[in-house]
Amino acid sequence: MKVSFSHAWCALKNRNFRLFFIGQSVSLIGTWMTRMATGWLVYRLTGSALLLGIVGFASQIVPFLLQPLAGAWVERMDRQKLLIWTQAAAGIQSLMLAALTLSHIITIWEVIVLSALQGLINAFDVPGRQSFFVQMIENRNDLGNAIALNSTMVNGARLLGPALAGVTIGLVGEGGCFLIDAISYVAVVVSLLIMKIKPVEVAHTADNLLRQMREGWDYVRSFSPLRAILVLFAIVSLMGYPYMVLLPIFASQVFHGGPYTLGCLTAASGLGALISALSLAFRKSVVGLMRMIQVSSATLGLALILFGFSHQFVLSLLLMGFAGFGMMQSASASNTIIQTLVPEDKRARVISYYAMAYFGSAPIGSLLAGALAQKIGASATIIITGAFCLLGSLWFSLQMPKIRTVMRPIYQEMGLLPK
Repeated sequence: MKVSFSHAWCALKNRNFRLFFIGQSVSLIGTWMTRMATGWLVYRLTGSALLLGIVGFASQIVPFLLQPLAGAWVERMDRQKLLIWTQAAAGIQSLMLAALTLSHIITIWEVIVLSALQGLINAFDVPGRQSFFVQMIENRNDLGNAIALNSTMVNGARLLGPALAGVTIGLVGEGGCFLIDAISYVAVVVSLLIMKIKPVEVAHTADNLLRQMREGWDYVRSFSPLRAILVLFAIVSLMGYPYMVLLPIFASQVFHGGPYTLGCLTAASGLGALISALSLAFRKSVVGLMRMIQVSSATLGLALILFGFSHQFVLSLLLMGFAGFGMMQSASASNTIIQTLVPEDKRARVISYYAMAYFGSAPIGSLLAGALAQKIGASATIIITGAFCLLGSLWFSLQMPKIRTVMRPIYQEMGLLPK
């Protein structure tokens, strides 16, 4: 047990990752405060389920359209400098949102535009940040643990952020959340500035960006494990993840509460995701993660179906925990396998398609969920989306025998399985 516990934090022995972990832990609390406050602000201003979906669509459609280009571009850039600029830009975006909200002149259109601006920043930040892990970790054996700890950090913030947001909104309004978020970006920018990263040769290839994008696409399309993982992740993102967009409706109409109720629902989902991330941190090998993707997708789907039928707040909190667990388990396990299998010269491009599966499916899913909720109600919408997640898990189960045939020799070459 002592060895397992020690292994769960082994990536923190790397100074650069330790700095990143501390800075991001502070910043992500502010990010989750902003996410919850934005949903509550939109619903308070409009009372519209459709506009909740439109705001989610606006924040994610821009990175979806730009991901292949951004992934190829990132491979030509210094990742550390890129992240300093993207994190600083995100802080400015939150400061603008805070200024408009605190001065009581914010409108739904300004929320949409600023959400789209954040999406533009994320288009370059996500592939840059994910592919930067390799540079922060000196021992490649710690990479999987670093990804799991990153998920732990994200979901620890997801647990604390909404709870703090509920209190902050009650005291000073949504603008207070946006201001705290803007200030929190200072921590991650400082951590990036003081890192000592070994120089990595940036690709100065004669190939144009379109050719690099096509090469990355051909690799993803022809490599069956990546293809299957990304297809399932796209299905789960399309149908499963948009439940977060509809939580303000459940908090207000189903449970007859306010920001505190919304914060509890969001925090319950975050707690489940945090437990998922911690369970991954204690793993010593990527072997078995394919089965985990299959089970976690089914868990998410079943939890959403039952949540749609539930009218008991305590039961719904429990189901949100299972939904958060399933959502994070599938996303983190998918990311870990991809990072393990992909060669360094294609890493940013492949990660961009991973991000594209989320940023492409999630905005369409948010729009679809908002439109459906407007027509048939939020509960029925959640039940339908959960059913699609279950079907996606079933399809993935049928693909697993073929995927294992391809992955087994790769894992044997890496020493993870006996030859």
